Amino acid sequence: MSVALVTGSGGLIGSEAVRHFAGLGLDVVGIDNDMRRYFFGEDGSTSWSLERLSRDLGNAYTHFAVDIRDRDGLEQVFKKYGSDIAVVIHSAAQPSHDWAAKEPYTDFDVNAGGTLNMLENTRRHAIDAPFIHCSTNKVYGDRPNSLPLIELETRYELPEDHRWYQGITEEMSIDHSLHSVFGASKVAADVMVQEYGRYFDMKTACFRGGTLTGPAHSAAELHGFLAYLMRCVMEGRTYNLFGYKGKMVRDAIHSHDVLTAFEAFFRSPRSAEVYNLGGGRHSNTSHIEAFRIAEEITGREARIKYVEQNRTGDHQWYVSSMARFEAQYPDWKITYDVPMILREIYEANVDKWVAQP
Repeated sequence: MSVALVTGSGGLIGSEAVRHFAGLGLDVVGIDNDMRRYFFGEDGSTSWSLERLSRDLGNAYTHFAVDIRDRDGLEQVFKKYGSDIAVVIHSAAQPSHDWAAKEPYTDFDVNAGGTLNMLENTRRHAIDAPFIHCSTNKVYGDRPNSLPLIELETRYELPEDHRWYQGITEEMSIDHSLHSVFGASKVAADVMVQEYGRYFDMKTACFRGGTLTGPAHSAAELHGFLAYLMRCVMEGRTYNLFGYKGKMVRDAIHSHDVLTAFEAFFRSPRSAEVYNLGGGRHSNTSHIEAFRIAEEITGREARIKYVEQNRTGDHQWYVSSMARFEAQYPDWKITYDVPMILREIYEANVDKWVAQP
């Protein structure tokens, strides 16, 4: 038996990982206690996703409602499967920098402590399993905001002759910047994943995600940019747009493309790797541009309330360079762009996200 162990299995990346690795013929074990409901309320709950996984995959999926802060609970799962664990995909986290400031202990215990718990259990019970960690571009703090951006009609942009015009590389420093409490807890997790790779010679990778998105996102205001934007347009909700004139730029990568990258690493793992992960120049958008696309797809006008103050630590412009990963895994290709992503989010939720009378 070969087992893929997935944390945050009801979330966007976790549920995509469950389906993807089940499709490769592995038995999948999911760990998710729906902390997302605690973080973001009913909008953020993953219960619907977990029910769908169990229904669709049957015996190929086994679920444990274990909190990743629970060391004893995690150890029981790892002991049960032991060396049968062929890969660990760690996608459970507290993902919002706004929310983290409200409960710093919870944020750090989940993001940093939970990651350490997963790493140590992997080392003790399945040391040969590649460990794939969902990190974040927030480990760079607000350093991207020091770039010499220029203002265009619908977005901020880098000059074409800038070394990072094609995307920010892993060479950007994570020091001397404002991270947000969330960013700091994810730095701790990121560095620990690297350390277990180097110190214990484990196969580990930190994927520093930009905007990871797709139709399986439990879209909430504090987390889930494109999915929440589309949800607001579809339901007639007012979208609170925070700062930067709505011209802040994000690169977006579909969860399917994330998982094909994870599969490539799983098939040919390396030790203590770090990769930026995003849509790059192929798939990026400003908020203004995304609203226009969503309006075109839905035929509905977006309701937007502009808030002058930007969120603390928010990136004004962020486009990922995938050059390092692409050099090591040249067969991997990105397949989705922003219009394709938004249309798929719309089509997947058209019967669920309907305008209120």
